[in-house]
Amino acid sequence: MIMLNERNEIGASVSLTTMNSPAEAPEISCRILLIEDDVELANLTTEYLTKRGMTVAMEHRGDRALERIARYQPDLIVLDVMLPGLDGFDICRQMRAQGLEIPIVMLTAREEDFDQVLGLELGADDYLTKPVQPRLLFAHIKAILRRASTAKTIVTGGEMLQFGRLHINRIAREVKFGNAAISLTTAEFDLLWLLAVNAGRVLSRNEILKELRGLDYDGIDRSIDSRISRLRRKLEGDSSQNSQIKTVRPHGYLFSPTTW
Repeated sequence: MIMLNERNEIGASVSLTTMNSPAEAPEISCRILLIEDDVELANLTTEYLTKRGMTVAMEHRGDRALERIARYQPDLIVLDVMLPGLDGFDICRQMRAQGLEIPIVMLTAREEDFDQVLGLELGADDYLTKPVQPRLLFAHIKAILRRASTAKTIVTGGEMLQFGRLHINRIAREVKFGNAAISLTTAEFDLLWLLAVNAGRVLSRNEILKELRGLDYDGIDRSIDSRISRLRRKLEGDSSQNSQIKTVRPHGYLFSPTTW
């Protein structure tokens, strides 16, 4: 649970007077999903971050978290460990298993080293033990997003994308894995480019069809599924069972660049 006290910390009761400082513009514009079961305290934390220019959505149940993440597509998640329905560790574990690379800051009232190590091993980007000053949480969020933005700039730039050994050149419409060229049809290349420029974000079938063909998904069309299967075979061959183009049921597809 997230709580604010009159010393302006997350972890106890709150005085609203601590929230009335002038807004501080964040260095990185961002969408935050706060997954916290204490409604009042989540509202207070949201108010603090919103006043500093961040867009914040809240979810109060762990068993609804994954669906909310897929719908909201946040830039970063602030994730409490103790939640009803599904705890923060399980949410983090399932996200990373699905290939979701959204940064996660985990919060817990428990101070055991084991919990911190477990959270980081499951894929959390940062771990703060309550009570924590909101200013410190804000600073950690900005630092994580700044690193993520820098990494994305290095990996993806203009008309060329690079993810490890995978190179995609939009101008030449050329794809290489290392020094080996990969032959793709026009439709396959367009789909790969769309997925790659949205790396780390789940794209629904409707979004893909809208972007590539100007059509709405009717619930029957399987052309995107077939094209995804062909892409996986061409890019990964026999290793497609560990594909970096993930199927995130029932939401759509995600390009995960972590191990190309």
